[in-house]
Amino acid sequence: MDDRDLGEIVVPADTLQQRIVELGHEITADYEGRPPLLVGVLKGAFVFMSDLARNISLPVEFDFMAVSSYGSATKTSGVVRIVKDLDLDLSDRHVLIVEDIVDSGLTLAYLRRNLEARQPASLEVCALLVKEGLQRQDPDLRYVGFRIPPKFVVGYGLDVKERYRNLPFVCVYEGSDA
Repeated sequence: MDDRDLGEIVVPADTLQQRIVELGHEITADYEGRPPLLVGVLKGAFVFMSDLARNISLPVEFDFMAVSSYGSATKTSGVVRIVKDLDLDLSDRHVLIVEDIVDSGLTLAYLRRNLEARQPASLEVCALLVKEGLQRQDPDLRYVGFRIPPKFVVGYGLDVKERYRNLPFVCVYEGSDA
């Protein structure tokens, strides 16, 4: 890794872990008696979802989707497509979408419409990060880890060209392709 491309730390590792514990407790209380199906949005949410699930004191199930609106770029293309669909049926399930980051909200709006059509009993969103001021409409997020400035960030599952996902914190990416 070239540390020269990494800028200021936006969310330190200890702060991330503390907030994830809090989110796990909130989800446990809210879903008591109706265990959720966690739907992770790949690839970015896998680190967050793993830590979050270990902090939910309920039996949970997992499934994953991969959607793309970026390709290898650092700015959204505006076109959303499903790269990997779910394996499980959502009918009458309590579904919690686990997202790494919400930028414009375009991908999440598409995903929500797609999953609502599958008739879950409930559908909520848990986003680790929300970039301030970029959403065209309120994304209606049930759980939010952190609101951050509208800068391109990496770490804790977030990448640029598949790099930096393994950082234990979230920081600004200042490389030439940002």
